[in-house]
Amino acid sequence: MINRELIRIKVVQLAYASYQSGYKSLEESEKEFLFSLDKAYELYHTLLLLMVSIDYMARRMVEMEVNRAHRLHLRDDIPTKFVNNRFMAQLRSNDQLCSFQQKNNVWADEEDFLRRMYKRILEQPFYKEYAQSGPGSYDEDREVWRKIYRQLICDNDELDEILEERSLYWNDDKAIVDTFVLKTIRRFDAGQGPWQPLLPEFKDDADREFAVKLFRAAIQNRDYYLKLISERTQNWDVNRLCTMDLLIMQIALAEITSFPEIPLNVSINEYVEIAKAYSTPRSGSFINGMLDTIAKRLIADGIIEKS
Repeated sequence: MINRELIRIKVVQLAYASYQSGYKSLEESEKEFLFSLDKAYELYHTLLLLMVSIDYMARRMVEMEVNRAHRLHLRDDIPTKFVNNRFMAQLRSNDQLCSFQQKNNVWADEEDFLRRMYKRILEQPFYKEYAQSGPGSYDEDREVWRKIYRQLICDNDELDEILEERSLYWNDDKAIVDTFVLKTIRRFDAGQGPWQPLLPEFKDDADREFAVKLFRAAIQNRDYYLKLISERTQNWDVNRLCTMDLLIMQIALAEITSFPEIPLNVSINEYVEIAKAYSTPRSGSFINGMLDTIAKRLIADGIIEKS
């Protein structure tokens, strides 16, 4: 689940936090970095569990309505298609998610929020169309939850506030973790039952090694990368450059010099995108030009080899 895009962002975030609070030892910094990656994976499970918790609230409310109808001798024609959703039944019984829930029942104290979410779902045109259709299929059951997540959970200010209160590490993680949750929904297969695999924390050992190696290089060799930047700023005072721009360029140079197998344009493009999101409006083009100039000089001097 934790891909290289998220790893790069995390390295930038932790390097900036380290700069703001005073540099720690490499061991302390690396421990905090790996912890932040673990928290991103925890957020992935937490958001999957949010869907299960909304479903649990829906089943409670439907049950109350049915009991009330029986007690008052009203017609028992309450729609129950939502709570009989086959995709949700599979997610609810997922072995990995159940193990996480036993240790982290994070939504148990958010009943009001869950109730509001369920009521919002009932108001959605796509849900009304789903509820009024026939029995449908597993694929339709899965698709309605994909729409719920994309339209009501991805951009939800109230949810963002709840998550921020639970962990500061989640403040900037949700947007990218949302893409992993949507990917997981699409991958669910009825035939897998409760053993449907969720996304692993890292795709493979190579990505885990990339994370650790990039972080160590960025911290240990920061003075060398700052020197490379200073040599290319000519008449500029490097201390007057935007702090975030400097950090992004240092980490980009750590990747460029430490990973010869990664094409130069891939590394530069990745950090230009990070600059657009985390620094000033002009940072992207400035960083692109600086990194291109420095990399070409390193290649010409034979210090690095790049495709």
